[in-house]
Amino acid sequence: MVKFSKELEAQLIPEWREAFVNYWQLKKQIKKIKISMVPKQVQDVNPDFGLSILDPIRNIAKTLVSYKFFESREKTEIVQVKRKTMENSDEEQGEIYETELAQLFSEEDEVKVFFEILDEELNKVNQFYVTKEREFVERGELLNKQLQILLDLKQILKERRWKNNNNSYSSKLNSSSVPCSWSSSPRSSDYTESPDNELKEIPTETEEAISALERNGLSFINSATRTKTKKGKPKMAMRIDIPATTPTRTISAVTSMLWEDLVNNPKKEGHGEYINRKKIQCAEKMIRGAFVELYRGLGLLKTYSSLNMVAFVKILKKFDKVSNQQASASYLKAVKRSHFLSSDKVVRLMDEVESIFIKHFANNDRKKAMKFLRPQQHKESHMVTFFVGLFTGCFVSLFSVYAILAHLSGIFSPSNGNAYMEPVYPVFSIFALLSLHLFMYGCNLLMWKNTRINCNFIFEFQPSTALKYRDAFLICTTFMTAVVGAMVVHLILRASGFSSSQVDTIPGILLLVSLALLICPFDIFYRPTRYCFIRVIRNIVCSPFYKVLFFFNQRMVFVCVIFFSSFNGLRHNCFQVLLVDFFMADQLTSQIPLLRHMESTACYFLAGSLRTHQYEVCKSGRLFSELSYVISFLPYYWRAMQCARRWFDECDLDHLANMGKYVSAMVAAGARLTYARQAHHDPFWFAIVLVTSVVATVYQLYWDFVKDWGFLQPKSKHPWLRDELILKNKSIYYASIALNIVLRVAWVETVMRFNVGAVETKLLDFLLASLEVIRRGHWNFYRLENEHLNNVGKYRAVKTVPLPFRETDSDG
Repeated sequence: MVKFSKELEAQLIPEWREAFVNYWQLKKQIKKIKISMVPKQVQDVNPDFGLSILDPIRNIAKTLVSYKFFESREKTEIVQVKRKTMENSDEEQGEIYETELAQLFSEEDEVKVFFEILDEELNKVNQFYVTKEREFVERGELLNKQLQILLDLKQILKERRWKNNNNSYSSKLNSSSVPCSWSSSPRSSDYTESPDNELKEIPTETEEAISALERNGLSFINSATRTKTKKGKPKMAMRIDIPATTPTRTISAVTSMLWEDLVNNPKKEGHGEYINRKKIQCAEKMIRGAFVELYRGLGLLKTYSSLNMVAFVKILKKFDKVSNQQASASYLKAVKRSHFLSSDKVVRLMDEVESIFIKHFANNDRKKAMKFLRPQQHKESHMVTFFVGLFTGCFVSLFSVYAILAHLSGIFSPSNGNAYMEPVYPVFSIFALLSLHLFMYGCNLLMWKNTRINCNFIFEFQPSTALKYRDAFLICTTFMTAVVGAMVVHLILRASGFSSSQVDTIPGILLLVSLALLICPFDIFYRPTRYCFIRVIRNIVCSPFYKVLFFFNQRMVFVCVIFFSSFNGLRHNCFQVLLVDFFMADQLTSQIPLLRHMESTACYFLAGSLRTHQYEVCKSGRLFSELSYVISFLPYYWRAMQCARRWFDECDLDHLANMGKYVSAMVAAGARLTYARQAHHDPFWFAIVLVTSVVATVYQLYWDFVKDWGFLQPKSKHPWLRDELILKNKSIYYASIALNIVLRVAWVETVMRFNVGAVETKLLDFLLASLEVIRRGHWNFYRLENEHLNNVGKYRAVKTVPLPFRETDSDG
């Protein structure tokens, strides 16, 4: 049977851990009570007398007397829990429970301490529940208001369809996607009027819908001075705030703004009213997502209440067992009367959200609604584990075969090594580094799961489609088995006498198949993960062209960028960015060798070097040399642009300092690349490389330890670490600091210029690139650990979805 402490540890909400009952502290206090009672039990034993035949009779008599004593004591209540209300506070928020002990416990100091701690835990749980309940209730009221605005907007769109096609008015009414119950004023089914009457009636309906919108706080551009056309129809223009979460939406937002200014401006005659249907669709998706998150938060709060109730029951039973008293019944009465158990607001609000979601977002289909509100997580299949083991064994076997064949054919000899390595090394290195990075990510996922770091919540991944650690290992082993298998086939065909131009196309075919699999539209081989990866890469490449914002110590934040227009004044468009964009950009800074190999592969195939085998074309060309600098700078440039945009938006100098780190890395990378191309040792460039690399390394180490990991806090209770640590063994953190320093200075090898052959040089470069990938995987765990602890410190367990309709400002 699993102990409740382990069960509680497995089921509690990690971000709310500090708000749960401290069950472990109460257990320690009960142990102290047990220890304090041992001497008294020893004194009760009388050593002057031995056993007697009358002892069973005495024991029965004692049991009967104690039963009657406990029965009378339960009536008098051993403990009395009093409820008090603090001054200048709400009735619910100011509830405080204090326990008074009977004379029976007057000499037990440990018992007093136990109930003092128990009262503190009860008050803590109760106040946290009240705070979160109030927060969710306010969020629910705001969402109801937003939903009503959305329904009124749909009413306007429906009536615009009636106006645009008066001949088919009745058919449009019947086929409208907006239910009649949403209308601001009902219509009878036998309504028959002339077209003139219809045209007179429609503006009235529209005006009523607009009035309802304004009562709900939706601001219309120039709504206060709305004019009418010659036909008496109102002119209106509306602004809906749709966060531009991607560069595509940003371009769409700017285009829409210009289109409304130049084409649909209310000051121009003949265009009438303008409501963007796409924006309303986006607004509906946002409100739907907000309801889903609200429902999830309510479910977490319900779980929080039930787990704490069970914890109080369990700990009081332990106390009764140790103290031989019956105090649990009295105290549990007070617990059940407390707000976190007696309130039914959460249950009623969950029922309300379900009914709203079923009616307005699922077409009265409860099963469809529950797929959004209660998504079922896929059970982990043992087949994944089986295939991971299978492909791992295949990889080891094929690699052993490849090593034996390579040794027997002598392809790594000085005479044959260059001809073999030039076409093979870049492509296979791409897959090897990518597979190593996937393996490290799988290790990260495994460690995050074991330490209960909610990476899916931090990265905004859907739990139902997010990659599990077994899946990451499966992709890694599949890639490496395919790559090593292709290497073995390539080597066998080369030894069998096939022409080099034919054999050397095998790496290119493998690369094309992998790219086709990446963009494959069919739902095979982790399509959600593949498309998420493509979207993130797109966001990174386009990062300077749309607003990004991510405060340090926060998972996600929404801000507004203000556009000015001479026609309509100030405009607000909200933007969102997730941690995954910055996280992936940091991963790319560790994969510069992979990008360089992609450049070499593209050059070999596009320039026809595989046919002519003149590999110097892709080394000595001016274009290739310039592209080498560009490829080396790009990841740092993308990350620096993210920091620069954040500084521009927030005016926070920390972002400029972070950008300086990537700029220094760009300078150091450029200096090392230039020095590597010098034919002879140049003391001037050597000094430049040394200075720039040392400055960049110190800069990066400081940012790793202080900003990203949160270490080097001199006043921390853990020397030079931080106050909160997830891993129990502190020595692991000190060893990780030392390991990060060692791997950060691996660049020293690139400036030493060891006298080795061409094959050994490539293998050494591959080793250094692999060490950087390992360092990045090692960095990932502590970066997300720090982020998780920040979420825990601020009790963030549910994401905040931005809402599309902003309230009317006082200045309009």
